[in-house]
Amino acid sequence: MATGKRRTSTAYVCGDCGAEFGKWQGQCSECGAWNTLSEVALAARGAATAPARGRGGWTGQSASAVVDLATVADSPEQRVATGIGELDRVLGGGLVAGSVVLVGGDPGIGKSTLLLQMLAGLGGRLKGLYVTGEESLAQVAARGRRLDLSLAGLLSLAETGIEQVAAAIGAQRPDVVVIDSIQTMHVEAVTSAPGSVSQVRESAAWLVRLAKTAGTCVFLVGHVTKEGGIAGPRVLEHMVDAVLYFEGEAGSRYRVLRAFKNRFGAVNELGVFAMLDRGLREVPNPSAIFLSGGDASRPGSAVMVTREGTRPLLVEVQALVDQSPLANPRRVALGLEQNRLAMLLAVLHRHGGIAAYDQDVFVNVVGGIRVQEPAADLPVLLAVLSSFRDRPLPAKLVAFAEIGLAGELRPVPNGEERLREAASHGFVKAIVARANAPRKSPAGMEVVACDSLAQALAALDD
Repeated sequence: MATGKRRTSTAYVCGDCGAEFGKWQGQCSECGAWNTLSEVALAARGAATAPARGRGGWTGQSASAVVDLATVADSPEQRVATGIGELDRVLGGGLVAGSVVLVGGDPGIGKSTLLLQMLAGLGGRLKGLYVTGEESLAQVAARGRRLDLSLAGLLSLAETGIEQVAAAIGAQRPDVVVIDSIQTMHVEAVTSAPGSVSQVRESAAWLVRLAKTAGTCVFLVGHVTKEGGIAGPRVLEHMVDAVLYFEGEAGSRYRVLRAFKNRFGAVNELGVFAMLDRGLREVPNPSAIFLSGGDASRPGSAVMVTREGTRPLLVEVQALVDQSPLANPRRVALGLEQNRLAMLLAVLHRHGGIAAYDQDVFVNVVGGIRVQEPAADLPVLLAVLSSFRDRPLPAKLVAFAEIGLAGELRPVPNGEERLREAASHGFVKAIVARANAPRKSPAGMEVVACDSLAQALAALDD
């Protein structure tokens, strides 16, 4: 029987949601995104699979077995500290063998610098491999020397082909691999250009498979789009074990590393770094940099205790309220959700008797940090009221509470821990929800427990 040449079928894959279609179309009917479909060869998917690693080298994968989940023994992850405390905190305690971590952030924010510092610090304990697809080895070595890093024993490879990278990993058997960046990698069986949806997905799938079978910890550096998300298919973030984002204000030397996904630790964990001439350095007391450190007797300034991951942080919230010349006054929030600010202003009017409907209201969280929990509700309104009245809040006052639409103060988690953190920084008075009032206040601190926004506002004059 004559056999014809096997046809390679193709599909069109959405870069946002990963949905597949038989032909190209302008809009993805699954997620509604426009111009996100790109062609991918279906036959390449089977080829772009990393082989398993056996005793004699790289072999085929063994068949999986179905087991009763109740019979599976507990096997806690064996973690290895990187030597960078803030990075270990965000990772959940250190490196986990076989894990895949995606690190994203704006260009020049410090992704490559941090990972190079990590590999250099691990040189004496774990074998590291730095794979660069964007720079030459001379550029990487020059950056390492400029940062005064010990490069002895740190392996490096300038390569963009996944097959060649896998061969190097199989030959060298490193414990930690950094891929800088995933958008520069390509699989030979996929015909599209590097950086395309299909190449990024297949390259990441190969590396994830390799990490799981070889027990190698892999870090992927990811580019970000103008919207702030990691470039490539959205499924990329689902494939990896952890997604870390670098954040930082333009012109500021401080960088914040935040975990948005972590299968081995807490999400929304925060690590704080300072960018210096010799690279990134840890900030052991981040509350100190988020507080202004200047004259606290300024109208429009309030201090709150937010909780990021497993630790509380003191953050200054500033507000500016000014008469608006516009028919629709502006509501601008930096570091907070803008819709929540509009809702809080309505609550302030209805239950606090303060009308700001004809005022421009600007709110900013000092230090470039983003507060994503409702504990910021009360300090935001206190800062707004202080600016509106042009009268500073009492000195050494801290506040945190969620505010409901009925004007009630609701408790937030870990209230006592927040109060202890504020007391350790010299704050002497705290306004909280009644359910957050401790049985015994921290030494030197007066805790005012309130049931409503009206009571909290009245406590300012006591």
